[in-house]
Amino acid sequence: MTTNANTKTFAEEFFSRRLGREVRPGEIVTAAPDVVLSHDNSAAIIGNFRKMAGEDGRVGYPERIVIILDHTVPAPSEKHAANHALIRGFVKEQRIKSFYDVGCGGICHQVLPEMGHVAPGRLIVGSDSHTPTHGALGAFACGIDRTETAGLWLQEETWFKVPRTIRFNLEGELPRCVFAKDLILTLIGRVGAAGANYRSVEFAGPGVASLSIDDRLTVTNLAAEMGAKNAVFPVDEAAREWLDRMGVEYDPADIVPLSDDADFEAVHPVDLAAIEPVVALPHQVDRVIPVGEAAGRPFDQGLIGTCTNGRLSDLREAAAVLEGRRVAEGVRLLVLPASEEVYANALLDGTLAALHAAGAVVLNPGCGPCLGAHQGALAPGETCLSTANRNFKGRMGCKEAEIILASPATVAASAAKGVIADPRETICE
Repeated sequence: MTTNANTKTFAEEFFSRRLGREVRPGEIVTAAPDVVLSHDNSAAIIGNFRKMAGEDGRVGYPERIVIILDHTVPAPSEKHAANHALIRGFVKEQRIKSFYDVGCGGICHQVLPEMGHVAPGRLIVGSDSHTPTHGALGAFACGIDRTETAGLWLQEETWFKVPRTIRFNLEGELPRCVFAKDLILTLIGRVGAAGANYRSVEFAGPGVASLSIDDRLTVTNLAAEMGAKNAVFPVDEAAREWLDRMGVEYDPADIVPLSDDADFEAVHPVDLAAIEPVVALPHQVDRVIPVGEAAGRPFDQGLIGTCTNGRLSDLREAAAVLEGRRVAEGVRLLVLPASEEVYANALLDGTLAALHAAGAVVLNPGCGPCLGAHQGALAPGETCLSTANRNFKGRMGCKEAEIILASPATVAASAAKGVIADPRETICE
């Protein structure tokens, strides 16, 4: 642990700038978010808002509200359809401009940065536990509950406890055929599912430069599964180029730097070259083992998608693995692009055609099977090999089913073989 109290962690520097004074870990502060995100759960949030503001109440800050329908799209039942209709009516009534309906967006954590809502130095809160995803682009992003979201629809500020910080220093580069999903699962396996509870997690060091923005989004997304309050990468040249390409406007002065000399609670050195393909066994994300130790294990369904691994690079990885191969008999492979933009680009460049030709079922952008509410349900006794972020019992709708987490390359290679397989044997042969 370092002891230089004169240099701040990202979280300390972020809130010090927001409040215009020095803050310390453990201090309770109030601040106004720049973005308040919600999704299908907006229907329940509307109910809470009505209780607070009355039936004729108006949202206080419609310009910062972003609502994205993604969890159950298109609506799989009358109940879900009614909730969607309620949300559409509320959006119109309250004149909320940043609304992404069915067919207009995709998974909230992919759409938010794609549509320019994420930028360095922004304070982003969302009624979804994987909101820390957006720290990949230098924002302070964290999850909040539905009642707090309703309160922020009405009032300007909410409270935050300034978190202590854990640092992962990345060195080197990932080996060929090893991916960001393998990296973050490995780190969760090392520190445990509660290893970063209510901590700010920084990913820094020279190894960051070798990770794409898609890689970083995967890592910060899954940081929630070690309990992180927020997770963040430095805003380097790659991040600035990505933001410029997406047309995101921001003031460079808003970039909060990551210091090597801050007072970290713990510092973990990470040799990227030593990372290998891994899987997380049921029913905890930190039950991580090398894929070789699970090789040969049968499964029934593969899932490539979700807010963790539904990006274009993920789909391309899977298509490359499956080139010249077919999904094995007895295995179902589902593919869900993370957004309409990802879907369109994967359609134009032939990725979806390649996946379809290999026997995959391509579904519409959305969360789909991940939460067990829509598409791809499992039967008792079945196993899904998934690129999602959670493998809890009952997560995909069936308490008697099992979920194993892996990278898109591992899922694709395993789908072709019919049992869990090391992707290096396929793409590095």
